[in-house]
Amino acid sequence: MSTYLYQITDPHIREPGQLAYGRLDTAPYFRRAIETILIQPQAPTALVLTGDLTDFGRPEEYAHLQSLMRNLTCPIYMLAGNHDNPEIMRKAFPQLTYLGDSGPMQFSVTVGDIQLIALDTTLPYQSHGALTSDRLAWLETELEKHSHSPVVIAMHHPPFKTLIGHMDKIGLLHGSEELKELVMRHVNVERLICGHLHRNITVRFGNTVASSCSSPAHQVVMDLDTEAVSQWNLEPGGMHVHAWTKESGLISHYLPVGNFDGPYPFHIDGKLID
Repeated sequence: MSTYLYQITDPHIREPGQLAYGRLDTAPYFRRAIETILIQPQAPTALVLTGDLTDFGRPEEYAHLQSLMRNLTCPIYMLAGNHDNPEIMRKAFPQLTYLGDSGPMQFSVTVGDIQLIALDTTLPYQSHGALTSDRLAWLETELEKHSHSPVVIAMHHPPFKTLIGHMDKIGLLHGSEELKELVMRHVNVERLICGHLHRNITVRFGNTVASSCSSPAHQVVMDLDTEAVSQWNLEPGGMHVHAWTKESGLISHYLPVGNFDGPYPFHIDGKLID
């Protein structure tokens, strides 16, 4: 039995007809991401959205987001990002009881053979993130409760430096060392997955691996400078597929968004095509 946890992050959906940053319609990119999921040979056990679901956290934006996901039949798990409004988000998705009624938007759910633990890193009206002692204590309780299961921790802000200066200034500014110490005490944490960065980045984090995922739409410009200018571009968008089998453990794949030329065979009658 295999588990396929698909991850999409930072779609930044606007109201229908509105453009992000005055020039980008993000909805078609997210729609293509959903279409990409639907044509995969391995259907998702669940989809996790790691924050910045909308651009301004408005009711109309969440309604648009919901309409774009209407063809998905798998469970969908959502985290808030710094562009989201938790109060409006809860009102927009009353059927998602795991979001709770108030307080930090964090939860722990079973996805196939994986325990998905979503940790809230957001602060009201702030671009950067932080982990309070209460949120870390909740995480420790959940990790102890699921000490015999493979765990994936999902969060919006990454707990690591990227070398992209303007993004590091609005990263997880408090609590990353405490999180690292906590994770090191729980060897069953297979992966820590994040959003926020609009790039595929992988780092060692304690005794596990932490990664961020590109957006389906716009990406942060690759500039490893402490004074890098805050800019975006339209590099190809993508998502991650975190696949778990008991034999192989957790294997994470990058999946580009779109429908591409092919597939074509490598061989004919058992021979490499010349």
